Amino acid sequence: MVNPTSRNRGTGSPARRTMTAAARAAAKRAGRPARPERGSPAAARPAEEAPCGRTLLIEPPANGWEDPPEPEPVAEEPQESAPPHGVRRRVLTAGLGVVLVAALVVAAVLGWRYREGRQAEQARGEALAAARKAAPVVLSYDYRHLDRDFTRARAQLTGHFRDQYGRTTKTVVAPTAKKYHGVVKATVVTPADGGGPAVSVVSATPDRAVVLLFVDQVTESTQVSGPRLDLNRVRMTLTRTSGGWKVSGVDAL
Repeated sequence: MVNPTSRNRGTGSPARRTMTAAARAAAKRAGRPARPERGSPAAARPAEEAPCGRTLLIEPPANGWEDPPEPEPVAEEPQESAPPHGVRRRVLTAGLGVVLVAALVVAAVLGWRYREGRQAEQARGEALAAARKAAPVVLSYDYRHLDRDFTRARAQLTGHFRDQYGRTTKTVVAPTAKKYHGVVKATVVTPADGGGPAVSVVSATPDRAVVLLFVDQVTESTQVSGPRLDLNRVRMTLTRTSGGWKVSGVDAL
């Protein structure tokens, strides 16, 4: 007689087979293989054939995947703030001060140049009159009163030229004039049409002027038979002194 228990152990009872099928279905839905029941054909498979991991399939959502959020913009470094009102006011005041100082300097320079121009123009007239007065005195002499003539002439001179004139008249002019009875009379040329004397200012500054004169010199002496007329051009330099315009140089051209 066959043992029913032994006969039903290989195939299993209907209830056990139903539970095994339900476990397999549940494992399939969960995405992993169900643990085989003891005595089932799957339990007899070698251990190496069993899956070593699990793979989950994720279905996309009905509305699609949402895009990842955009990165937030990097905040820019704050720019330098405008200077405070007080600083701007001080800078503006300093700038206006510089402009004012520059304007004052320009005005001072222009004023100085204008004043120098006026003084130079005034010097031209004064030096011209002084040259016309000094030329006949400095360039004339008479052997009969040389000391008086030379003294008057030195009063019109200044500086080194005064000293030079004194040495020349004493050592050269006086001995010659006394020996030959020399008489020299100088006059500034006046045009025949009655115009002004032939004098002109070459250059002038407030303290110095150069004047050009046309001078006639009439010379008489025992060496000539009669008066001799010399037409000379004389360049006379004049310098302003405390006593007025004085002659500081005479050159015959």
